[in-house]
Amino acid sequence: MISPAQLLAGYARGVFPMAESAEDDRLYWFDPPMRGIFPVGGVHASRSLLRDLRRGGWSAHLDGNFDAVVAACADRETTWINSPLARLYRRLHDAGHAHAIEVRHGGCFAGGIFGVTLGGAFFGESMVSARTNGSKMALIWISGHLMRCGFALFDTQFLTPHLARMGGSEIPRVDYKQRLAAAIAKKADFRACDLPSSDQLWQDMTQTS
Repeated sequence: MISPAQLLAGYARGVFPMAESAEDDRLYWFDPPMRGIFPVGGVHASRSLLRDLRRGGWSAHLDGNFDAVVAACADRETTWINSPLARLYRRLHDAGHAHAIEVRHGGCFAGGIFGVTLGGAFFGESMVSARTNGSKMALIWISGHLMRCGFALFDTQFLTPHLARMGGSEIPRVDYKQRLAAAIAKKADFRACDLPSSDQLWQDMTQTS
């Protein structure tokens, strides 16, 4: 069984664990030849997403219910988050190395994202939508948060078409590991700054878009 220290050591080497399914207790290390990343503070928001944000009703909450966000991310027909991995994330959260942002709309859960931190690197593990634009809102909220808190790397592991449309890209493994080494040598604190309100986030996004 992987320990929290072994998990962090793996991230520092540029590898990450996944399960075959929720029913399989085994974990496997992955080191893909191409790595997905986002520019910190540079997640793209479409005009329709910004209009939805401007209409109001959105809010984001930091680490308010970490386990619930992880469970929501795993609650799908096919998942790589099994029970041992969820317990590892919880132990990392207790140690200050795993965090979640929960997004609500009208006070109800709308989506979220969680990941692992090490130095100035954030390893995005999974995100979820419970309503239209829920995960997209989580992405733009966390991108700006990472920038304000001094992070240098936003790792998405794999690049999907959805992530590419929001500004994600792929870089070769050797380039990723160079960026990783520089990022984890930095000091950053995920809880060093508060999340902005939806109005503040809209202003930030329209000024940079």
